[in-house]
Amino acid sequence: MAAIAESPSTELQGEASGYSNRDEWHCGFSEELCLTIVVAGASGDLARKKTYPALQFLFQHGFLPSNVAIIGYARTDMNDDKLREKLKPKLVGSDDDIDKFLKRCTYVAGSYDGAEGWQGLAKVLDKRESKCSKNPAGRLYYLALPPSVYPQVCAGLKEHCDNLRSVEGSWIRVIVEKPFGHDLQSSEQLADQLGKLYPEHQLYRIDHYLGKEMAQNLFVMRHANMFLAPVWNRTCISNVQITFKEDFGTEGRGGYFDTFGILRDVLQNHLAQMLAMVAMEKPLSVHPDDLRDEKVKVLRCIKPVEPHNVVLGQYTAANGQPGYTDDPTVPDDSKTPTFAAVTLYIDNDRWAGVPFVLKAGKALNERKAEIRVQLRATPHFVFNGEPESMRNELVVRLQPDEAIYLKMIVKKPGLEFDAAISELDLDYSRRYPEVDIPDAYPRLILDSIRGDQQHFVRRDELRAAWGIFTPLLHKIDAGEVEVHPYPYGSRGPAEADELLARADFVKNVAYDWKEPGGSKL
Repeated sequence: MAAIAESPSTELQGEASGYSNRDEWHCGFSEELCLTIVVAGASGDLARKKTYPALQFLFQHGFLPSNVAIIGYARTDMNDDKLREKLKPKLVGSDDDIDKFLKRCTYVAGSYDGAEGWQGLAKVLDKRESKCSKNPAGRLYYLALPPSVYPQVCAGLKEHCDNLRSVEGSWIRVIVEKPFGHDLQSSEQLADQLGKLYPEHQLYRIDHYLGKEMAQNLFVMRHANMFLAPVWNRTCISNVQITFKEDFGTEGRGGYFDTFGILRDVLQNHLAQMLAMVAMEKPLSVHPDDLRDEKVKVLRCIKPVEPHNVVLGQYTAANGQPGYTDDPTVPDDSKTPTFAAVTLYIDNDRWAGVPFVLKAGKALNERKAEIRVQLRATPHFVFNGEPESMRNELVVRLQPDEAIYLKMIVKKPGLEFDAAISELDLDYSRRYPEVDIPDAYPRLILDSIRGDQQHFVRRDELRAAWGIFTPLLHKIDAGEVEVHPYPYGSRGPAEADELLARADFVKNVAYDWKEPGGSKL
């Protein structure tokens, strides 16, 4: 894109004068941009598995400016060649393509809490940008690090590496990963610490679910199709179910997971964001703040979770697989939930009384993430069959096998006049076989380079989401909420089915959506 985002100095002047940047908003970058991406934590798993492969995707597909360099920064003592050797197994393409990308990747070793390392990085940045002093420069700091070190890393970057020359179109931006805090208080404390160093327009908080193709399609589908508008409310919709299922356990990463649990790791961020996308009103425009304003309104309408609307579980050994506490990195007496089903209610005119069930778990019977909007039963059902067991549903499958399908009641083929459930479906792999749907990370990194915060989480969104879950989390931490066992490879605790039944969810009888080959989706 050719348009140039506002420079930080212009943005700040606008905020001070009362001028709204929404009036003349553009995102994009000039091809002359001298772009430097600093990956802090370059020696870690996140950078190796996600950050660098995403950058390679953007580089190989021509989405980055020609003058781009990627500088890794970490405490590990290694050189450029060692970094490239470490990254190569996770990169894709021909050897020539991989080598072209790796030539852009260099490394600077340094600590996170001292000045010497950051000063060394600053010299590398200055030397690089001095070669194109008349062009705008962009510095993107990607913090592929635990949130506990964000404050000291941002302090080091701010003090030593923010000496960007004043050229129109130049900018500095910071990407931070989740989990952003442990509860409302810790999230606010972390936000205060970072906010003193980098204002909101420079902070990009990643929730990678917002970068998924189907999450973004949900926004378009909801607000661009007239036939959905009249039914998207409490009059027609019975319940909404948002599900995240993994068919594997912690696999040696229990030490990290046990600190957070499934609610902090998935529900408070990923699934709460999906709920907001389903329930939000149409924004005035696609300006990032117009969109995020509507998400915040929804989240603020949700009262804190009540324990009677919660089912927690922890997987046990079964089907030849170990239980959660069998993981050597997990304490033997851990009560951390690996499964959670939570019913939320949105207290506004559109959604009053409609249950939104968020459900997530590890070591379940399948891997999938989907949004299921179930409509009420058809009144005055004049056909053969039970209307309660044949409800219309709109399903958005986020992963795997991206798809959107609408369950409809149609005439069963044959001489009889009987009704049956069928579907209208958009299966991405069949409809767009030539399209390579990228992972969420390339999309979000590209958005941050373009200056588009539309798919990043704003501070007040975080505050509202933590406000929903924090009282429950404190009760769980105090051992006041029962954690039910469930076998590895099962559907989860049986109590979760009771929760769904109370939410008026009805499973359509004898119906599965199947591909032509017969495999269940």
